Amino acid sequence: MNQIKLFSPATIANVSCGFDVLGLCLESVGDEMTITKTAQPGIRITEIVGTDLPLEAEKNVAGVAALALLAHLQPDCGFEIRIVKNIKAGSGIGSSAASAAGAVFGINQLLGAPLTNKELVHFAIQGEKLASGSAHADNVAPALLGGFTLVRSYEPLDIITIPSPNELYVTVIHPHIELKTKDARSVLKENIPLKKATIQCGNLGGLISGLYTGDYGLIGRSLHDELVEPIRSILIPQFDELKAAAKTAGALGGGISGSGPSVFALSKGKETAAKAADAMSAIMLQTSVPFDVHVSPINPTGIKIL
Repeated sequence: MNQIKLFSPATIANVSCGFDVLGLCLESVGDEMTITKTAQPGIRITEIVGTDLPLEAEKNVAGVAALALLAHLQPDCGFEIRIVKNIKAGSGIGSSAASAAGAVFGINQLLGAPLTNKELVHFAIQGEKLASGSAHADNVAPALLGGFTLVRSYEPLDIITIPSPNELYVTVIHPHIELKTKDARSVLKENIPLKKATIQCGNLGGLISGLYTGDYGLIGRSLHDELVEPIRSILIPQFDELKAAAKTAGALGGGISGSGPSVFALSKGKETAAKAADAMSAIMLQTSVPFDVHVSPINPTGIKIL
């Protein structure tokens, strides 16, 4: 096989109480990538459709991740990458992660899959480091592995897949304002009170327990971010109203998707998720800010070969 075409999915990181450690994979939105093996060594990004991003491999998240993988595997060939960006940069639903994860997944497949998808996370986060200044894995891990993932440790990197109930759906509303991850991280505090950390630990444990047991009530009670959301939410127009509207429509709860500006809600069942989408859309229609809305089940497998 000398060429592969992929669907590289959008993801939601943090999932309220899991800052930099918890993420989930979406089914309904993602980038398309075509990766071709070449005789010429190195990485060349030939085209990016849908947005203005650098084609130089060293300045592009897909290129940086791919170069890291090539440095490890040392193949006697190179690769060309073409990307159709359906996930807007700065949207908060894993745009950079989709590019980085898709690049390493596709190259690994073309080389006969010498590494597992879990092993590929180490190389994909090098692209995330370029994008945000931090090699966080809570987007690339669910993109590569599907479902929910927990980063138990970064040193050494230890990724755990978390099951989720079949009826869990995600609603995402994306206001068309750009909020760069680097900027959103810059407002965070380095030190936090012990009481807040204790509350956050309880919610993260409760959310993971709810996912394992299919306890939707516990999932809803645990979707509370004590540390990051209070600081970042002021950067997102109508955040409090969007979150309240989703809850009123029957959603279990929600929060900021990644570093924003997208806002997500989790619901039991597609019908409730659609009602949450309508309610959140009604809030955004009261503003002058254009937006996209997505309703998606949890993607259990991650990146797909097309």
